[in-house]
Amino acid sequence: MNKLIEHHQRVVRALCQLQSPMLLAVRLYWGFQFAQTGWGKLHNLAKITAFFTSLNIPFPAINAPAVSTLEFVGGILLMLGLASRPVAFLLACNMLVAYWTADHEALTSVFSDPGKFYVADPYTFLFASLMVLIFGAGFFSLDTLIARRLQATR
Repeated sequence: MNKLIEHHQRVVRALCQLQSPMLLAVRLYWGFQFAQTGWGKLHNLAKITAFFTSLNIPFPAINAPAVSTLEFVGGILLMLGLASRPVAFLLACNMLVAYWTADHEALTSVFSDPGKFYVADPYTFLFASLMVLIFGAGFFSLDTLIARRLQATR
């Protein structure tokens, strides 16, 4: 039994070593995707505002630039690993609103027809945001660097 426990602990330690590189890959790829999407929206605000109006989103003239900026700046912050959890929370909320407004049928069919939920555009963005929200930015991030510096000064 002790050998089994030791083996389990070695496997867990090995998997934990993979967590930070995986989080870095998620942050870099999906951060770039968020930034690219936000940049595109910022350069087509009239079209995005009209789309938000068609979805009956309140105050579309305010929400369109706010969402566009959140995605652009939030994507850059995700890539850097700076303020990762607060940014991931905001981006996850943004993706939940996107599901609610633009893909409501996919959202409501999460249990009855999960395929609709998984293939909807917000899914991977939401999943990446939730990963960073739950696990943090990982070792390779400015959050970790800042935390280490602050700890060293105490």
